Amino acid sequence: MHVRFAKCITPLPVGVFGRKETKPSFAEVPLESGELQSGFLFRINMTLKDCLESGLDFIEFLGDKTTVTNRKELREIYNNEFRGRTGIRDPNFSSVIYALRKFNKAYVKKEDIFINVKPQVRVYCDQWRRPRAPQQEAPPTASGPTATMNAVLTPKKKMATEVIKNLKQNRKTMTADKGNIEITSDPESVDGKVLFTVERLKEVFIVRFHITNKGPGFVYFTYYTALHKIRCFTLEDDRRLTRVSPLLLCPKESYEVRVRYILNHHGYFPATMYFEFCPDQKGATPFCIVREMEAVARTPLGVELGPVSPYKALRIQAKKPLSTVIVEGEPPEKNIVHPLKMLVKLGSYSYGPYLKELAKCSLEDSEHLSSAARQSLLSVRGLLQSALQMKTYSSRFHLLLHLEEIQMEVDIRKYDLYNQTMTLDQSNKKLLTLKVPGVAENRPSVLRGDCIKVSMSDDKHEPITVYTGYVHRVELDSVKLGFAKRLLQGFLCNMKFDVEFTLSRLPLRLQHRAVDLASKHQLEEVLFPSGAATDTVPLPELRMFNRKMENNPQQSAAVQHIIAGSSKPAPYLVFGPPGTGKTITLVEAMHQINKSNPTAHILACASSNSACDLLCERLIVHMDPHQLYRMYASSRDPKSIPRSLLKCCNWDERQDCFVFPDKESLMKYAVVVTTLITAGRLVSGGIPVGHFTHVFVDEAGQAVEPECIIAVAGLFSPKEGQMVLAGDPKQLGPILRSPLAIQYGLGVPLLERLMRDNALYQQNPDSGHFDNRYVTKLLRNYRYIIHFLLSISLATSSKVKLSQTSLRSHAAILRIPNELFYENELQVFANQWDREAYCNWEYLPRKGFPLIFHGVMGKDEREANSPSFFNVTEIEALVDYLIKLLETQGKQGLPKLNATDIGIITPYRKQVEKIRKALKSAPGLKRWGDLMELKVGSVEEFQGQERRIIMISTVRSSADYVKMDKDFSIGFLSNEKRFNVAVTRARSLLIVVGNPVILRKDPTWAKFISYCVNERGYDGFDFTDAEGEDEVTARLANLKICSDGDSPEIENTHQQCEDPEWKNEH
Repeated sequence: MHVRFAKCITPLPVGVFGRKETKPSFAEVPLESGELQSGFLFRINMTLKDCLESGLDFIEFLGDKTTVTNRKELREIYNNEFRGRTGIRDPNFSSVIYALRKFNKAYVKKEDIFINVKPQVRVYCDQWRRPRAPQQEAPPTASGPTATMNAVLTPKKKMATEVIKNLKQNRKTMTADKGNIEITSDPESVDGKVLFTVERLKEVFIVRFHITNKGPGFVYFTYYTALHKIRCFTLEDDRRLTRVSPLLLCPKESYEVRVRYILNHHGYFPATMYFEFCPDQKGATPFCIVREMEAVARTPLGVELGPVSPYKALRIQAKKPLSTVIVEGEPPEKNIVHPLKMLVKLGSYSYGPYLKELAKCSLEDSEHLSSAARQSLLSVRGLLQSALQMKTYSSRFHLLLHLEEIQMEVDIRKYDLYNQTMTLDQSNKKLLTLKVPGVAENRPSVLRGDCIKVSMSDDKHEPITVYTGYVHRVELDSVKLGFAKRLLQGFLCNMKFDVEFTLSRLPLRLQHRAVDLASKHQLEEVLFPSGAATDTVPLPELRMFNRKMENNPQQSAAVQHIIAGSSKPAPYLVFGPPGTGKTITLVEAMHQINKSNPTAHILACASSNSACDLLCERLIVHMDPHQLYRMYASSRDPKSIPRSLLKCCNWDERQDCFVFPDKESLMKYAVVVTTLITAGRLVSGGIPVGHFTHVFVDEAGQAVEPECIIAVAGLFSPKEGQMVLAGDPKQLGPILRSPLAIQYGLGVPLLERLMRDNALYQQNPDSGHFDNRYVTKLLRNYRYIIHFLLSISLATSSKVKLSQTSLRSHAAILRIPNELFYENELQVFANQWDREAYCNWEYLPRKGFPLIFHGVMGKDEREANSPSFFNVTEIEALVDYLIKLLETQGKQGLPKLNATDIGIITPYRKQVEKIRKALKSAPGLKRWGDLMELKVGSVEEFQGQERRIIMISTVRSSADYVKMDKDFSIGFLSNEKRFNVAVTRARSLLIVVGNPVILRKDPTWAKFISYCVNERGYDGFDFTDAEGEDEVTARLANLKICSDGDSPEIENTHQQCEDPEWKNEH
């Protein structure tokens, strides 16, 4: 009996090639001896792909004969030996060669044909070298099957997806021995996986697989391959087994297949070995056995940073409702007197219980819904799916804010603590100190005045006594709490408490009130401007306070239009990339308003306190301190206040805290600067509508719309007032937690919504220009920090070095963001010395190009019960670059470095933790002293900041190495805004470490990596040696694996990675 691989005609679905075509698929048809001629199958309408398939089969058939290059000799071999060898009708020789040339598998030179596939080499080594370096020919090795030789480039993605799905779902079945075939290995496999560590680099490590027929019958060993993406090993066997030439295993017979690994650098190199068999029986069904391999090479540091224990998902169980007795504690402001009285009510804005049910079911109908929830489902979905308009403005944002609150209540539970002790505060015996890991990073956010609930850990009898402790002070890793005397009187140091953190609802309530007041005060022309009331107004001639702005036409024009009020009642927008001077444009406009209109009153806001402080520091340069007032929330830490602002803020030395002055006092100031949330205090205090003639919002792209309008709803008159928004819609928006709130638009800031949806703020399709009456786009990339003599002695506490210019990125660093997000309009006006400081660094792949993409093959791992990922291989690469930076500082024209000059950006909290551990323990870094001021954090934590040197660790390096495009889980990396922020933080040098094979699945990262390669700024793993997707898809589609069942549930990406920082300021 013979086994023949006949090519059968099967139709492909429409869409594979853009039309319905007939393509070949492989089927095993057992034939009796002598049936060869009668079993002939003919193919018609052969396509280019069919010809390529036959060509690849011919290359495999040639084996060692690929040294034959003469066209005539190859034609004779093809026609006389290969064509029709097993009853298969193949295309003519010329068609096959044409197809191989088209797919870059062969090239023709006169009468010679050269094969590009290199089947005689069959060694797939990761070269860990720059792609531009010439590749040296590897010496020939023993022949054996290779991925390339067996590839059939018919893109049967549906079939390939089924194979992948089956490998994921039925791993236990796939790895089990079956059909009387036993596969053992050296090293030994455990649960179907061969895991081994390579102790020495650049040495051969051999994995031996022993395939044994344990049964009484004969079994054909028909095929084996590696389902790999990265070529780092050689497959070999003594008889050069292929599907064309299978091996018949007799009973008790054993056969060896070898995998040779050669690793040149540290990293993680996986592969899945696929073995295919068919019993020697008529009509027998083929079967397969799979083995996984993982080769790991790590430094001692990498071993130290590895998982502390296997990952096990943490399940937060719902607490059983208990009867409790609440004992109120002592709030910090119990005896504080605030002159500003509450005149405008702030409601509680609680949500109905039905909404939590709907959120749990993702707004889908479910048998678990109560009747109230089911009755509300259609109206809730209808409201969210409808277009945003003034008629439904408040109800829609109420709903979105409630959905966000429901998710926040879930997320805050992960920080609860159990069996914790507290200590008596030595400086104030009325307070207890509680250790709170992560509080310094706002995980969780704990502010002065917040409450934390505690109960005795051993109190199991209902009603449970719950003590509410109010936060009096937040320190590095602890909080000081004020409890009732009842707890203090019986307190002992060894008492154990269960701790529950609570959600501060004040910001949410202020946003709810703002959307209500927006409707009440008819802000439609501010929120949905039509431009109907706008007339052309003359622009004033101005002498700029900041004289450098006179040389920037965009900034000058923006200030003129703001002063003239050309957009009123519509908001005026100032937008542009980082470093283009948005903030100083606002500051100049405020100075000009104050000069030209002494009766004007300005409210200047931002989402963060740091941005508000920066506005205030710049305003005070040319403004009388008695005209300027910086209003802080009572929760603000006085130690964080710049010394230059202490005399113009609401710090009360007598009460030793921040207090809100009375309404009359606040109304005397020409400019009030505060955060958007704290601006709600002005509304509550009864500042009359229309008092503020101008409202400026900096960082407008970082605030949700309800937060942004706190500064105008109830304070602003659209008929007389002017609202100005500044930000960058291409940068990161607000941090949200609810997927439903994100899906239905809560994450779209007012600035971005206006630019996206309103024609007044969009480019003219004919001219490509914006209407300067409504919007100015800033293009020149540099950042001024105004130099003023008065502030030199006052600004030391702010830790900001003031100079003529604070300079931004080298043009090479900005190139891709400029192309992708700013239409190549961004102009670089950075100081040459600063931007070129690292252009001649000896470790640059190319001198003059201060950008490195360092490719690594790592593994994204998790440990214990943390869902966050980390990648040890990338940390090893980062540490190596850090050592090089520190060793070369101050030499050969390079600047001296401080820890504050370097920043490391990474998306996952666990990677942040591991990098910080490496900074403390890496031997090569210890002699550089304390690196605590070297900031390591997420993209969000670096927004609005810059460093001379930025290093980025992307982390994700999917362990599921046979996944296709849609299966690659690169999570947040596909977010263009995060990419934009991350790569634009560096001024002089940008180093990105990541897996190029994974990242290139995303078009933005693919463009960035290609740019680095083309400019010779790529280093590390040579991804051009990675196997092409078509090759993998074709081989997977051709495997004898049947799939059943549905795909497993995809893990929540947000839960996996980020543990986003909680907003910690009002």
